[in-house]
Amino acid sequence: MTNIINQPYPLVMGIVNMSPDSFYEGSRCIGGDEFEIRTQQLIEEGASIIDIGACSTRPGSKYIPQEEEWELLKPALKKVLRVFPQITISVDTFRSQIIERAFDFVGDLIINDISAGEEDPFMLETAARLQLPYIAMHKRGTPETMQQNCTYSNVVAEVREYLADFVNRATEAGIREIIVDPGFGFAKDNDQNYKMLHNLEQFKIDIPNGKQTPLMVGLSRKSMIYKTLKIDPKDALSATSAIHMAALLGGADILRVHDVKEAVQVVKLYQKLSQNQ
Repeated sequence: MTNIINQPYPLVMGIVNMSPDSFYEGSRCIGGDEFEIRTQQLIEEGASIIDIGACSTRPGSKYIPQEEEWELLKPALKKVLRVFPQITISVDTFRSQIIERAFDFVGDLIINDISAGEEDPFMLETAARLQLPYIAMHKRGTPETMQQNCTYSNVVAEVREYLADFVNRATEAGIREIIVDPGFGFAKDNDQNYKMLHNLEQFKIDIPNGKQTPLMVGLSRKSMIYKTLKIDPKDALSATSAIHMAALLGGADILRVHDVKEAVQVVKLYQKLSQNQ
């Protein structure tokens, strides 16, 4: 796999949900054939990374058993192996055994862990041993309980401290490629989400090579958008694009999105704007 840390940012990550319980219907794929169709579309639209998840983590959801997660994920991995062997994928899971089995199946991948290693004590060791890039997100509790854990004295400072602590732990464990995600919508209320967006640059963490961690954001069609506007997630595409531009101007390096074509367009406009400062 190409070193994700040294990619020319910004990048667009396209979401493929193999779970029927994911919050946005447009990203759901049931089985390998639907995965192949959606993935081909996302690649053609310009996705640099395909993010594959099989355990829903929408607010209020309950974790499914590990074996059920694997059985939902496996048809997608078969298609990656047979149809899309050259693409860069991330696997959205908090379970080290899922990563082990996926790595045995398709080889190099990116770990996208909403729990930053908290849910599985073997996840950091697994990432280091397999030499895999690691995306770590901030949250509190589980998706079932997290919206009851939105009390902060200073949400920006506390999320930054959490991410900095993770970077230290991951570096000590031997992980060399680390991306951080402040976790919009995960144990944050609406105002806290916008406070984080306004201070996005503060979530980039210094790393030993003298650089900073790349910063990923997951804002696409989330409640901070559709609840503010009093619309449904299916009607939130144009507003999502506006929020994506704000994130890029704030320092985001990777946009995790449902709608790749529109996100790529936003990136191109951002780059044009940046070239003419």
